Amino acid sequence: MTIQGADSETGELRTVLVHRPGPELARLTPRNNDRLLFDAIPWASRAQEEHDAFTDALRARGVEVLYLVALLTETLRDPAARDHVINETTADPRLGIGLRRYLRDGLADLDPDALTTVLTAGLRNDELSGTSTLVTSLLAHEDFLIDPLPNLLFTRDSSLWLPEHVAVTSLAMPARSRETQLTALIYRFHPRFRDSPALHGPQREHLEGGDVLLLAPDVIAVGVGERTTPAGCERFAEQVLSHGLARTVLAVPIAQDRATMHLDTIVTMVDIDTVVIYPTMAAQLRAHTITWNGEGLRVAPARPFFETAAEAMGIDELRRIDTGLDPVTAEREQWDDGNNTLALAPRVTVAYERNEQTNERLREAGIDVVTIPGSELGSGRGGPRCMSCPVERVSARSPDATADSAVPSAPPA
Repeated sequence: MTIQGADSETGELRTVLVHRPGPELARLTPRNNDRLLFDAIPWASRAQEEHDAFTDALRARGVEVLYLVALLTETLRDPAARDHVINETTADPRLGIGLRRYLRDGLADLDPDALTTVLTAGLRNDELSGTSTLVTSLLAHEDFLIDPLPNLLFTRDSSLWLPEHVAVTSLAMPARSRETQLTALIYRFHPRFRDSPALHGPQREHLEGGDVLLLAPDVIAVGVGERTTPAGCERFAEQVLSHGLARTVLAVPIAQDRATMHLDTIVTMVDIDTVVIYPTMAAQLRAHTITWNGEGLRVAPARPFFETAAEAMGIDELRRIDTGLDPVTAEREQWDDGNNTLALAPRVTVAYERNEQTNERLREAGIDVVTIPGSELGSGRGGPRCMSCPVERVSARSPDATADSAVPSAPPA
């Protein structure tokens, strides 16, 4: 079995899990986009073109790209996986007894491709035929019996990889709760992943992948705010520390606000000792150092984040590159995910092209910035890091994983 996982944010990226926007994005309307966590109604076909440019850029740097829908379809060829996900999906208490029974039978008759489409794009009341129950009679025609999942685009949130382990998360917003059911299904039943040890899970306390930064081997930062709860951070810290997957977890309180929903909307890594950060938040960030004493967690009082992180990482200083060139530009580019970059290797990162001033600051600091379009992809408040779940990176412990040797070059044209 191929050893998979990651122990840093900047080791050379080998394999990544993404979701190309599909029919679920076309389900967004002015009536439901707020509930489904989108700030605007995206142009679906343009979003697909932008996502294709993103994955083309990854492949040009030698990254294997895995698609969530393809993995899910392959997983649903397993009868046990089909039964499991149908039972989970139809457990929704809104459905009622008669409709639940009818949906279970109907979904069981679908082939894997069709079942995948329903699970991701949802099912509207007026798309159902062959039955009438009290629930279907009282719901509006346009109401969803199975909700679409437009936020599947942001694969970072529903799972994260650690050394030879995967953590399936627990998403806080009701509109996203089914995402982790599908992710957990893939990791449990798909032949590529079913032997990988799993941590956390959808039924645990809320923890989202966008809040987890692998600062260095053995050092993990976890944002605690709108999406990840203190209890979720505590549970995750106990798991990774007791399993020896880290020696230090930093709990980082962040504002409970949509603009800063995850830690990676504030700060991401672009080199082994360098981050890009929203400067307005930098001075406010603090961290509690969490360690394992053999029996339980030891939690230290909060200290400034940059000081605490550098000490835990064993470096003199965690260098920072600020977004924008002035407070107004910094705020605009933070909102447009200027901080939300995906490192392909030390000093190589993917960023939205629209954040021109932030990208220029990165280049001035010696960072190779691979830009991609994102005017439609960004309508769900997420950038390149949000849209990617690294499954395998070159370990930062590897003797050849240096800042020079880890920078991948594009293959010959």
